Amino acid sequence: QVQLEESGGGLVQAGGSLRLLCAASGRSFNWYTMGWFRQAPGKERAFVAAINWVEGDTDYTNSVKGRFTISRDTAKNTLYLQMNSLKPEDTAVYYCAAKFGGIAYSVNAYNDWGQGTQVTVSS
Repeated sequence: QVQLEESGGGLVQAGGSLRLLCAASGRSFNWYTMGWFRQAPGKERAFVAAINWVEGDTDYTNSVKGRFTISRDTAKNTLYLQMNSLKPEDTAVYYCAAKFGGIAYSVNAYNDWGQGTQVTVSS
């Protein structure tokens, strides 16, 4: 059974940085894609970034390109999201997710989810 546990969220001023972590366990993640999604109050959960676990290919939603970096440590089974130049509109609950196969952008494509971590960016 896959388990995903996020950490690293918090309150930060606009322009600041945070690094989110997702500890993954329960299986080998070879052939998997790991992703970050976020859900702001009153909005649907949306794709932020994803990484192919073995090859390291990445993709990002346009609004975070150049500011966020997704990475992973395969030895530690840990996924990261480095978030720089944060904006108030980045405020959301951030979720780690996993799926078999290549990068996808739809919430429905991902089978396993963490419980989420709150990120709040003040202006």
